[in-house]
Amino acid sequence: MQLLTGFLTSAMRERERSHRRYVLWGIGALLLLSLSPVLGHHLSARLDAALMGRDHVWIVCMIALHALLAPVHALFHVLLVTGLFYAVADRLRATWRLRQTLRMLGSQLAPHSGAIGMAIATAGVPSHVVRVVRGLPNPAFTAGWWSPTIYIAEDIGAVLSDTQLAAVLAHEGAHVRRRDPLRLSLLRFLGCTLFWIPAFRRLAADMADEAEIAADDAAAGERPLELASAILALAAWPVPPLALGGRSPLPPTAIVGVVPRQDGPHHHDALLERRVRRLAGETAVVSSHLTRRSLLGAAAMLSAVWLSGIVVAHPMPMGAATGVSHCAHAHRNALSHLFCRADHERHPGQRCPHERVRQGAVRLDGSESIV
Repeated sequence: MQLLTGFLTSAMRERERSHRRYVLWGIGALLLLSLSPVLGHHLSARLDAALMGRDHVWIVCMIALHALLAPVHALFHVLLVTGLFYAVADRLRATWRLRQTLRMLGSQLAPHSGAIGMAIATAGVPSHVVRVVRGLPNPAFTAGWWSPTIYIAEDIGAVLSDTQLAAVLAHEGAHVRRRDPLRLSLLRFLGCTLFWIPAFRRLAADMADEAEIAADDAAAGERPLELASAILALAAWPVPPLALGGRSPLPPTAIVGVVPRQDGPHHHDALLERRVRRLAGETAVVSSHLTRRSLLGAAAMLSAVWLSGIVVAHPMPMGAATGVSHCAHAHRNALSHLFCRADHERHPGQRCPHERVRQGAVRLDGSESIV
């Protein structure tokens, strides 16, 4: 289906395209910058070779710095493994909750007649991917990784007109064609894996917003106001008393709905306002979930992971790797030995063995290399 976005100004379209590019670049950059220092030097020995013999950088002792930051580097390995387990558990839990709710409510194939059947034909959505559910907490959504399915509430026709219902089904049909449940679930998986970088999950939330915007553009056609009015009507859809503990029985991280729901009583409606305004031809604010705090946190974590990754890639000299003191002067503790070059400048006669020509070096994996 060709996107008809005549209701948008050229400036608005360019602003949205730029925002999507920045979000994609940010996601790619965070993935590369967070994983490369943790896994990179284990996969390639080039960095180790480049750092061979460079035991001092200015007055800083690389051996002491290695001893201090090795636990930090190990911590990031633990965080990565923990994140993988957390991500798998999160996806399994969301899938289980969704299946339990749908099994409890039951569903049936969409009829070929009546308001829903006519709306399906008007929207151009294959009828076999639409299921009708009685008492559905969310009026319309798409779920399913490999075979996306549209679920709509049985009584949705009491709230929407025929044209509004067709617009909603066209919106969900766009999610099916784009396989948005799979794409967004993958982003959620990566966000949980890198839970120690909250900025990644915020960028993933931005991509979820952009998925709704793209589906709106695909469904608006020549009557964007019909979709805008349908979104407003469904935003007030009552959640039945199926929820427990104030949470929606349908996990928002497992579905892609025309009106996204969130757990808890507080719902951020900036996306809703943006969607309605742009469909009405008004200037809409293109906002991001990123905050200054999340960016500062990402910068701090990336600095720690890169510094520890580079330092640990430095091969330990023979003796230092086995716990033997690698310098002859009085400072044995790694922290007090951090600036051993300055000690040499103050006491020229007390040389550091790192400055001597060494016969060999021992890498962390136990292999030897001749220097």
